[in-house]
Amino acid sequence: MLQLIEVTSELGAGTRGASLGVGALKVAAFNSESTFFSDYNSVVVPNFNHYLFSPNTTPSAIRIEHIKKEFNEVFNSVKNELSNNNFPFILAGDHSTAAATIAGIQESHPGKRLGVIWVDAHADLHSPYTSPSGNIHGMPLAIACGVDNISQQVNDVSIKAEEYWKGLKSLSKDSISAKDLVFIGVRDTEAPEDYLMKSEEIKNFKVEDVIKVGGKEIASQTLNLLSGCDIIYVSFDVDSMDPEEVSHGTGTPVSGGIPVDELKLILNAFAASEKLVAFETVEVNPTLDEKKNKMAETTLPIIAEVASIIASRL
Repeated sequence: MLQLIEVTSELGAGTRGASLGVGALKVAAFNSESTFFSDYNSVVVPNFNHYLFSPNTTPSAIRIEHIKKEFNEVFNSVKNELSNNNFPFILAGDHSTAAATIAGIQESHPGKRLGVIWVDAHADLHSPYTSPSGNIHGMPLAIACGVDNISQQVNDVSIKAEEYWKGLKSLSKDSISAKDLVFIGVRDTEAPEDYLMKSEEIKNFKVEDVIKVGGKEIASQTLNLLSGCDIIYVSFDVDSMDPEEVSHGTGTPVSGGIPVDELKLILNAFAASEKLVAFETVEVNPTLDEKKNKMAETTLPIIAEVASIIASRL
């Protein structure tokens, strides 16, 4: 059955409020009389957000020692649901914990080739050595791929940060190959990420591609690119959408995003794929929403339809 997993951590974000994203979705559900949160069972993963009020001692990888604790919680939760033949449908705060989701999927599918579809405005391929901010929500794919990108290093990284970084990568065990990663909507990257995307030949379907050929065709091409993969995971960051159409209710909004109607077609097509074993939504932040709760109100029916399609085929 489909199992909701609520992850309310925001340790990896540079702005505050992503921990309230799940709550914002619940408010949207209540106000619209949606049964989404009563249709499926839900498990809540413990968070360590109280460490936000402690001094940060690793500027190149902010609060990494506490994020490792959160990773372990998410990893075990995802792994347990898959071990019980459930479909993990994760509602998360900041994007950093997606690396733990990926690790939990791979741990539960030994020997299987995992494809990752990253619907996002950002590539999230930074490491402590390259990140301009030190925020770990910009690093989950580097963790999952086991990438340091040392040739593009711009930061001095402390021994402490390096040790915890190695710990995060150890948990992931190089969960995926960069060649089994597809981006949709990525439009805000830095030079070290561009280097990796080019050297690893990572496909990025740009927003203009989506608008030109349509969401259904983009989804079809994406699944074709990952045809050699045994299983697939989709991570949907709400900043992939156009903030001018929706709102700026997310940590790092970027103009010129995917139109909502095309996004629905893309995600619904992935939901219908028998290879899909987990789906994740991240980065709803109501504290940054200039239209009250518009981001959650837009996101809820999108993910409710995705969940319905998944549940109907389980």
